[in-house]
Amino acid sequence: MKNDDSGTLLDELDRRILNAVQDDASLTNIELAALVHASAPTCLRRVKRLIDSGVIERQVALLAPQKVGAALTAIVEITLDHQAAEKLTEFEALVAQDAAVLQCYRVSPGPDFVLVVQVADMPAYHALAHRLFAAHANVRNVRSFFSIHRSKFETRIAV
Repeated sequence: MKNDDSGTLLDELDRRILNAVQDDASLTNIELAALVHASAPTCLRRVKRLIDSGVIERQVALLAPQKVGAALTAIVEITLDHQAAEKLTEFEALVAQDAAVLQCYRVSPGPDFVLVVQVADMPAYHALAHRLFAAHANVRNVRSFFSIHRSKFETRIAV
């Protein structure tokens, strides 16, 4: 058994469950139980405990960006003029409200933030850049990288 950061003990069955739901979160409890070689009631209890303890944060569907009109991926480095805690929090709140921002990381060293952005095209990126970066007085530098090919995309965490 191994402790995670929340104090939850993860045993081999928990790991099998976590690996299975990372592959397919739409499995029914009976399908999951058969896959991980556990009884359905045990599996249900374990999944509930993993959710309640925060090990499983949420269950989502992964979409094909190009099939839903969001074909352009941008990785954006942001440096702020002022890095006081309230300014960092203010910027995080600003980008959290924008649906095109899929991920936001506060990083060190280097820029203050790295964002992963998914938009339809360059005009949509330009609108986002104006909305979030140009109109924001505390943004000093923006450096954008545009994906020309995605060779790997995983959400799986090794457990």
